[in-house]
Amino acid sequence: MNEFQKVILEIKKVINGKDRAIINSLLAIIAEGNILIEDIPGVGKTTMAVAFSKALGLDYKRIQFTPDTLPL
Repeated sequence: MNEFQKVILEIKKVINGKDRAIINSLLAIIAEGNILIEDIPGVGKTTMAVAFSKALGLDYKRIQFTPDTLPL
């Protein structure tokens, strides 16, 4: 089992049913890209981000964009 599979298994301990999102997020991290996670409230977006940060030993900072914070 390689390191990527180990990370995916760690994330799957916390997140169920989002395999494609987990793999795409890991690929973006490996490629040193950015990730924008969009979905309805309460489906585990923040939990997945925290799980990735812990599994990979990264810092975690949350930025929230809502329509009421955008300039007019």
